[in-house]
Amino acid sequence: MERVTATLDDLPIRDDLRGQKPYGAPQAPLPVALNVNENTHPVPAEVADDIADAVAQALRGVNRYPDREFSELREGFAQYLGHGVDPSQIWAGNGSNEVLQHVLQAFAGPGRTAFGFEPTYSMYRLLSRGVGSEWLAGTRGHDYTISPEDAARQVADARPDVVFLCAPNNPTGTPLSLDVVEAVYDATDGIVVVDEAYQEFAPHDSPSALTLLGGRPRLAVSRTMSKAFAFAGARVGYLAADPALIDALRLVRLPYHLSALTQAAASAALRHTDTMLRMVDEIIVQRDRMGATLEALGYQAHESWTNFILFGGVADPSATWQALYDRGVLIRDIGIPGHLRVSAGTEDETTAFLEALADLGDADRGTR
Repeated sequence: MERVTATLDDLPIRDDLRGQKPYGAPQAPLPVALNVNENTHPVPAEVADDIADAVAQALRGVNRYPDREFSELREGFAQYLGHGVDPSQIWAGNGSNEVLQHVLQAFAGPGRTAFGFEPTYSMYRLLSRGVGSEWLAGTRGHDYTISPEDAARQVADARPDVVFLCAPNNPTGTPLSLDVVEAVYDATDGIVVVDEAYQEFAPHDSPSALTLLGGRPRLAVSRTMSKAFAFAGARVGYLAADPALIDALRLVRLPYHLSALTQAAASAALRHTDTMLRMVDEIIVQRDRMGATLEALGYQAHESWTNFILFGGVADPSATWQALYDRGVLIRDIGIPGHLRVSAGTEDETTAFLEALADLGDADRGTR
């Protein structure tokens, strides 16, 4: 039988999806992969053993549907977050992207709009378009910060249905003050999502937007286990919000969307919070070491409260990216002129990156 190969343009795809490109960073089997903000530290053996036991136990009942309300996991997340958060205020999904998609499905969609201050996490735009919403791009200052006054003005002018605030921001690492969250919330009648995917890497005394949940039923604070908990491969994200907002997310979820195995693995990991978070302190040491060395090499390392560094002063980002690739180091060209982004890895991985970058010499450095 003759094989007929069609192109995407030959299919009756939605008009608003034509010409779009899927999300994805380059994947390559290089010795040092520091391009997607993973926690490169493996899960400690004793924690992995407990997770394996929990998954094995869950497998015995895998012929039955999982707990639709993932009750044990919600209790674990509520206990971990603190700040008086109750299990009824918790929602979870297969990675924080699915959780954010649920928010957009419930509160955005065709004929509605979503807003974010760019540059920011590129999935906000893709998720918004995926549900048929228009994406509205706000702006940041020259140092990627946002003031409460400017943020409120931009949001009031745009009148979006959903606002995304990435705190700290990806891909820049920039902190976001709670004053901005409050100002944005007061400037809109829509849903405000504060994405705290990297909150565990911020200074220990920095307040979380969780402290603002009381009396703000349109506010949601999302987190992920991918970063601080080294759980990227398990795909577990969650948010905290008013119980009424959680009810709205139930309307759009797929049936039994969180598998029994995922629930068991995540609940087991949460029982070892102290052990898992000790890796965070090690990563922060490498992040700060990386920032200081980048400055010493003549680059501009932007302030970061995350597990990565955005650095500028790169004369030719594409050429520098390729030169590092050729030396076995994979980092991220995110499209900001004169900049590259690199994740903080283990001490050995960080050393390999810094030595490879230093080896490139002055030719790859731009003017500061």
